[in-house]
Amino acid sequence: MVNQLTLPTLNNLRSSVTSDVSVQAVASQWFSVFTEAMQSKNIAAVIDLLVNDVFWRDVLALTWDFHTFQGIPSVKTFLSDQLPLFTLSSFKLREDLVELQRPYPDIAWIQAFFDFETTVGIASGVFRLVPLANGSWKAHTVFTNLEDLKGFPEQNGPRRNHQPNHGKWAAKRAREIECIDEDPSVVVIGGGHSGLDVAARLKMLGMKTLVVEKNERIGDNWRKRYKALCLHTPVWHAHMPYLPFPASWPVYTPALKLADWLESYAHSMELDVWTSATVVSVIPGTKGKKWTVAVQRADGVERTFEVNHVVFALGFGSGMGRVPDIPGQDDFHGQILHSSQHNLATDHSGKKVVVVGACTSAHDICADYVDNGVDVTMVQRSPSYIMSTKEGMPRLMSIFWEGGPPTDVADRINASYPNSFLKLMHQRVTKDIADADKELLEGLRKRGFKTTLGDDDSGLMFMLWDKLGGYYLDVGASQMIIDGKIKLKSDGPISRFTQTGLLFEDGSTLDADVVLYATGYVDVRHAYRALLPESLHDKLYPIWGLDKEGELNSVCREVGGRSKDSELNGIWCMMGDFALCRFYSKHLALQIKSYEEGIFGTRYQ
Repeated sequence: MVNQLTLPTLNNLRSSVTSDVSVQAVASQWFSVFTEAMQSKNIAAVIDLLVNDVFWRDVLALTWDFHTFQGIPSVKTFLSDQLPLFTLSSFKLREDLVELQRPYPDIAWIQAFFDFETTVGIASGVFRLVPLANGSWKAHTVFTNLEDLKGFPEQNGPRRNHQPNHGKWAAKRAREIECIDEDPSVVVIGGGHSGLDVAARLKMLGMKTLVVEKNERIGDNWRKRYKALCLHTPVWHAHMPYLPFPASWPVYTPALKLADWLESYAHSMELDVWTSATVVSVIPGTKGKKWTVAVQRADGVERTFEVNHVVFALGFGSGMGRVPDIPGQDDFHGQILHSSQHNLATDHSGKKVVVVGACTSAHDICADYVDNGVDVTMVQRSPSYIMSTKEGMPRLMSIFWEGGPPTDVADRINASYPNSFLKLMHQRVTKDIADADKELLEGLRKRGFKTTLGDDDSGLMFMLWDKLGGYYLDVGASQMIIDGKIKLKSDGPISRFTQTGLLFEDGSTLDADVVLYATGYVDVRHAYRALLPESLHDKLYPIWGLDKEGELNSVCREVGGRSKDSELNGIWCMMGDFALCRFYSKHLALQIKSYEEGIFGTRYQ
């Protein structure tokens, strides 16, 4: 790993870009040499096309895994190990997707898309060329990505069902949903967006998949949360596979509207879903399959399935709140609850409410209390990253915004940036957002609200990747804090509960009738341990957070690590925001399909 990462600025490259540069000619010339070198497995020739601090990210295409290699030595080792294992062909530059980009005045690169094929796969790629002092252009980033499996195309478009159906559809669907004529090959636990995404992907690959959802209806994971809940990421970022939101959809989706959309999505995509059903256990199989899954339905009837693949799609902490262990809770005469248990602000009309936490849920809930005339105080225990959606989203989500590229193009651009490199870019973007939000941030600090710009001043995205929290995307609650409508206490840790509220370590007190924890959710692995045999609990690898390469731990992969002998092979994790699940659900489905068809290679270690 190169120790000191820097942006490829023109100053660092000791280069410049003239207005008359022939972008297509530069990209075509580089790609021609790249194609010949890759197909002939001439690793030295490939290396000669890259800058010394190059990033190469591969998603399944050449490693059967998710990897980022940084620097010539790392890339050279990867290519030396992997190119001999593949026959590469059909390289084609996407001339319609070649352009010179200037994200900042001192940064310039030529971004280009390309297609190619491997021994078993159809793949795509993105490269970014930067100018050097000698007038040549070399790649600073290369992205290779598995798109499809040869011989196993998705069953859509020209491969959709062309036969008319006269009066038989409803009965056929009922039998499919009940798994009467065919047992599932895959069981997906959880019917939120992540579970529905991967189920839709698997269905398109011809894999019989059953989604098991504990709630009465699809979408209840949003319906049953606090009524003020609303997505803070824009509509262009939140599309689902195959069925995007209508053009009239609001930029920020209310939770109840989203819940209904998820329910309609499952119906329209003809996904096999059991609601009011609970997976009781997932244990090693005994009948030729890897896993035995026991499912109990609302009427108490239990059914077991023998499958090779179980996808856990239960979100962050499976909806189980993380509650701080603050002494004296039994002494408190009021109500204590977690944000996951909260519904309406009017449930606490006429009472004093203290919300412990200062991130998204805390802000949303506090603002709702204010709107409904409830006395509320926010207790901030650590600094929070704050940005306004007005200033932040167009800068952070420029490719997922009105007038941006098509979603499939935006997804590949997004995936092509290695996280370690993205962190450098986000340090600049975060500063730009903070400058634009200067008045807001200064107002918060004057009220005593503690702010941060995140790890190494990299802002929102790395707080997401690291701990799934620590931020608020402001849609109005920050001004309520500034105006004193949301009261704030941020001057010291909580010591204990008293009969009438909270005692702080500095001796100050805060009276409360209700204490609401907006403190996040438990370790993702809790849900796995609840269903898997105890003997397998310590086999679980970390889930979420970035590994040393900057890749998410276990997400869209098996949760027992990369070894082909892992006892948890066939246990998968699907989680993340809407954009992540939309894109990478395809990769999870491709892995399962390739396993079942006997064409999965060996994960690169």
